[in-house]
Amino acid sequence: MEKTENQATSNGPNYRGIKAMPFVIGNETFEKLGTIGTSSNLLVYLTSVFNLKSITATNIINVFNGTCNFGTLLGAFLSDTYFGRYKTLGFASVSSFSGMLVLTLTAAISKLHPPQCGSGGEEAGRCFGPTPWQMAFLFSGFGLLVVGASGIRPCNLPFGADQFNPNTESGKRGISSFFNWYYCTYTFAVMISLTTIVYVQSNVSWSLGLAIPTILMFLSCAVFFAGTRIYVKVIPMGSPLTSISQVIVAAFKKRQVELPKQPWISLFNHVPSNSINSRIAYTKQFRFLNKAAVITSNDSIKADGSTADPWKLCSIQQVEEVKCVVRLIPMWAVGLIYYVSVVQQQNYAVFQALQSDRRLGKSNFHIPAASYIIFAMLAITIWLPIYDRILVPWLGRLTGKEDGLTLLQKVGIGLIISVFALLISGFIEDRRRIIALTEPTLGSVPGKGAISSMSAMWLIPQFALSGLSEAFALIGQNELFYKQFPENMRCFASAFLFVGFAGSSYLSSFFSSMIHRTTEWLGDDLNKGRLDYFYYLIAALEMFNFVYFLICAQWYKYKGSDSNPGEMTLEMNHNNQHEQIPAV
Repeated sequence: MEKTENQATSNGPNYRGIKAMPFVIGNETFEKLGTIGTSSNLLVYLTSVFNLKSITATNIINVFNGTCNFGTLLGAFLSDTYFGRYKTLGFASVSSFSGMLVLTLTAAISKLHPPQCGSGGEEAGRCFGPTPWQMAFLFSGFGLLVVGASGIRPCNLPFGADQFNPNTESGKRGISSFFNWYYCTYTFAVMISLTTIVYVQSNVSWSLGLAIPTILMFLSCAVFFAGTRIYVKVIPMGSPLTSISQVIVAAFKKRQVELPKQPWISLFNHVPSNSINSRIAYTKQFRFLNKAAVITSNDSIKADGSTADPWKLCSIQQVEEVKCVVRLIPMWAVGLIYYVSVVQQQNYAVFQALQSDRRLGKSNFHIPAASYIIFAMLAITIWLPIYDRILVPWLGRLTGKEDGLTLLQKVGIGLIISVFALLISGFIEDRRRIIALTEPTLGSVPGKGAISSMSAMWLIPQFALSGLSEAFALIGQNELFYKQFPENMRCFASAFLFVGFAGSSYLSSFFSSMIHRTTEWLGDDLNKGRLDYFYYLIAALEMFNFVYFLICAQWYKYKGSDSNPGEMTLEMNHNNQHEQIPAV
């Protein structure tokens, strides 16, 4: 159950969706402008300013990104259980600003980073690494950014949706509009960050390039708090993890109990009238969990129909909600393996760009290596309107489905595209390396190697395919989690996706380290390594992942399917599916 702090009448809160949207969207836009460009360029920052080896910097970034994403689970728990989305977002925004300020200081103050390679009088030509206290100060900034990401990522979408009344047609349209604006501004922020901010960082000044996103992050905090008086703030009413734990504990306690022959009639079926979750029909999967809803002589039921001890007896509605979560775990594992390809391509493609010809035409303007990631975002930006406006209506007529494709079909298409993206990445890297070894080079990158005369524009196909893959797989998986999780676990649905990203980052770091130790594929100088072999290896891994996905997809049941018509109908009035109870 959820309650809200502010209300216009005794019947409910005062929803001001359209008026609140500029503040929520403004906060999100400035936050992404402040953090995305910096995070995407951190790899270059660590290798060029802190003089870290490529493999060390890559592992640090993987662990940093993984911790940011894994922390969303804790952020969602604290938000839903103790603080609420507003307080969590406010605290996290301030923490992100503080983290950006610390990073800016590491670039602006010379004593907070090692001297530039090749400088230092008698020590000219030598390259010094950072001291322990310099790394400690840097990691303190990373820690603050982790806290910020842990609170912002799982809460910003649900908090924005909280500002609209889900029980009215205008409110439903407002929620859809909010999601559209969210992804629109997200793409805009990414493109600006990966061009303007990254260019300033790489070509003008790191201290200025980090100060700009720090100022933007301050504006993000200011815009967010400016809308405080008009926000609808959902009061936390306890973690939904408690309900999941109760089902597991109750089922374990009753593991020796026999299930009734007609469970749709005999199982405990009390649903509180103020529940915001849509009722789910009885399903046959994971029947051992149904034992949590078996009524025995030791169970007591209150006068209002609820159980006296929820750790001994749970409703079949609770059980079915747990089943929804359990069904998604194999799909979560699919995303975990899939995102390894995204992480590795984004990391090593930056190094590919560094050792390629990054000149724009015949001019002396060099495109920053990290800015090439923008082509993946452009592919998403161009593709989504085409898919939504042209292909979906056509596919809808062809398949008879309103959305054209099912959620699992979207994910599957994205997985197979990622395999082709990796194969093309390997082929392009092989050509870049051969050209660097056999033809005149364009100088060298300090600490790495010769710059191939192959234009970095040849990297665009792999970025475009990677972006197209994300447009299907990641957006499809995000939508799958949002729609298939119970309504009171929407924050956890977002966190669930980010935890998968975290696992992928950690897995990518482990995978890279193992390959680096056992082969010479991932050397600092790509010309002496075999990055193409590494791409082919990941492509093989993703192909196995696609086969695993097909097996899981055959087994998966969407929420509300596999029901028993006429046996157990757990339906809720459509108007009450998202009911929010105002504070008394």
